[in-house]
Amino acid sequence: MHYDPLISAMCHNAPLAPSYWASTYPYPIATAPLAQHQQVDVAIIGGGFTGLTAAYYLSTMFNIDCCVLEANQVGFGASGRNAGFVLKGSGRLSYRQMADKWGLATTQGIYDEFSQAVNRVESLIEQHQIQCDKQEYGYLKIAHNKKALTSLQHQSQFISENLGGNAEFLTPDTLKNQYMINHQAYGALRLDDGFGLNPLKLVHGYADMVKQAGVKIYEQTPVVNWRQDESHHHLDTPSGSVQAKQVICAANAYNNKHTHPAIAKKYLPILSNIMVTRPLTSEELALTGLKTHQVTMDTRTLKYYYRLLPDNRILFGGRGAVRGRDQDNQRYKHNLMTALTACFPQLSGVTIDYFWSGWIAAALDDMPHVIVNKGLGYSLGYCGSGVAFSAQAGFRLAQMIAKQPVPALPLYQTPLPTFPFAAFRRVGQAAYYQYGWIKDKYF
Repeated sequence: MHYDPLISAMCHNAPLAPSYWASTYPYPIATAPLAQHQQVDVAIIGGGFTGLTAAYYLSTMFNIDCCVLEANQVGFGASGRNAGFVLKGSGRLSYRQMADKWGLATTQGIYDEFSQAVNRVESLIEQHQIQCDKQEYGYLKIAHNKKALTSLQHQSQFISENLGGNAEFLTPDTLKNQYMINHQAYGALRLDDGFGLNPLKLVHGYADMVKQAGVKIYEQTPVVNWRQDESHHHLDTPSGSVQAKQVICAANAYNNKHTHPAIAKKYLPILSNIMVTRPLTSEELALTGLKTHQVTMDTRTLKYYYRLLPDNRILFGGRGAVRGRDQDNQRYKHNLMTALTACFPQLSGVTIDYFWSGWIAAALDDMPHVIVNKGLGYSLGYCGSGVAFSAQAGFRLAQMIAKQPVPALPLYQTPLPTFPFAAFRRVGQAAYYQYGWIKDKYF
């Protein structure tokens, strides 16, 4: 059974991802599900990056009693399936577009939040000594055509002149001589504070720090019924129940259409596919010119992202099927292989050892939204950059629950917009993919 957020009622029986990460860190046996009635101040739905960091900060910073309800087990969802890119994400809006929309002061605030997100992940790793195969610093954004190269030059200038960031523009020769011989590259923008890691190890490191803080994590505990009265939320699970003053929805794309009206029809689950090659030989590394383990993404509308892993395998990912039932179709693996060999022709025919998929959540306005209102909190719309920003979102959610002030930014003040004609989201998605394919190929 493949879980599909817009179709499936529950994900607790869905299989764990057969990912490369699971070969390096086998999934632990799930902890016991909730088997009694419990009262807490805050119930957190979702045991991924967002839910676990929110639980950690609620407990350690604000002494607020909470528990985590995970429908499947820690590492099942996006937190254990992603590519492990820790980077400053801005959704699909460039910082210049943000400045045009909200002004430079607000854009600076958003940039600072995204920067703090990367620092927060790094701080948690260091503080709790999480062994998650952290790699070298650097995020390369590859221009896939001449027009994209001009856009990257403008972005580099805008970030450096207006936001105080270190955005380095790389000429094609610099990219070739110092980083990689990418046959699809016209140059690149390099930011110096991103890095790669093993996300499955990270999410279980987060789980360990939450348990050490005294917070209970109940796995195999889906919420099957949710009632609310004037003072409490009542969450029913298959073998227990929780009464909470407040609830945080932290399942991101792994929420389903029945989770809560506040988020239903307000996000689009998008499948992303990832493949990992066998380890490359020294000769193959020389032919591809790969001299870096920095995280890399291109400028296509339908982006590809990749990096060299610690054991010299290449991880390569991109958009997958529109519907969950099609996620294992070999055409999507073939598409990734075609894209990989277009970048590095020397790798034509290289063996693929791992191939898997996972859901990310996109918001209509291409921005993350972290909201607490009338006892209900949620964080959604990371648009594929959730490894870093989820930690910042968890921190801000905890602050909001504790009634502490947070920055006055659209991220924290504007609820998720509703998708018009939400029942037809996937029709629009399929059409957008066709548009993106044409744009990426010809424009």
